Amino acid sequence: MTSAVAGELPAELRGFREVQRLAYECAEAVAAQLKPGVTEREAARMQREWLRERGVRDWFHLPFAWFGDRTAFAGFRVPLQFFPTRRELEPGMPFILDMAPVFKGFTADIGYSGCLGLNPVHDKLLADLEAHRELILREVRERRPLREIYEDVDRLMVRQGYANRHRAYPFGVIAHKVGRVKERRLSPHVFGFGTQALKGLASDALHGHRDGWSPLWSPYKFSDHPPQKGLWAVEPHLGFRGTGAKFEEILVVTDSKDPEQSAFWLDDDLPHVRRWAEERAAA
Repeated sequence: MTSAVAGELPAELRGFREVQRLAYECAEAVAAQLKPGVTEREAARMQREWLRERGVRDWFHLPFAWFGDRTAFAGFRVPLQFFPTRRELEPGMPFILDMAPVFKGFTADIGYSGCLGLNPVHDKLLADLEAHRELILREVRERRPLREIYEDVDRLMVRQGYANRHRAYPFGVIAHKVGRVKERRLSPHVFGFGTQALKGLASDALHGHRDGWSPLWSPYKFSDHPPQKGLWAVEPHLGFRGTGAKFEEILVVTDSKDPEQSAFWLDDDLPHVRRWAEERAAA
């Protein structure tokens, strides 16, 4: 079992699952509308508008869209390069849609990888991500230090022949904690990040520093501790010669002594998980 049985989820987790499913529904709806000539900025706006029409008013971060070699963060050196550009989508080009809506006070942060038409390299990247989802869950259940799990993900990528592209994110994070956010009538954001969600992350960082843990899962010393109880948005990101692919979804970590309940993916009914199941059934 990789996630809790849907009917057994407590109300708190059902709220997070609802917004995560809403975000993935948005990603699939926007992906279905993408066509040659659409820009990253237009794709990001499509995500914002789709979610706002369904009641989203706040964000952990505003939607991103990356096309072509930008899916592998080619040449990224500064944070501003993550923001959507006028890059146009072309046939055979990979894309990533990334959004982090807050809905009814619950936060999600998801990443959806797709391609406009056929691209065998991209298909292989997506298929090989499954092993990373399995490795991360297994080692979190073993209560391995987060820094060591990060290094094991790196080693798996090397064996697969890929480059680690989540290392290009600020602090090189593969994951970060998410939580409840107080609903406000106004939802200001700074550099694309919601101020309420940032306050929550800053509070976690302050408490974690005092108690010896970090809400950022990175390759650095401050992540050299066992998994901390809570919800983690996890995003292993593979790159190969200008093509990138990732998933991002919530991993639940508890203090249960039962290994299967000590950590589980919040939801297995997600696009990338369904894709892997369909590929296995067709093999």
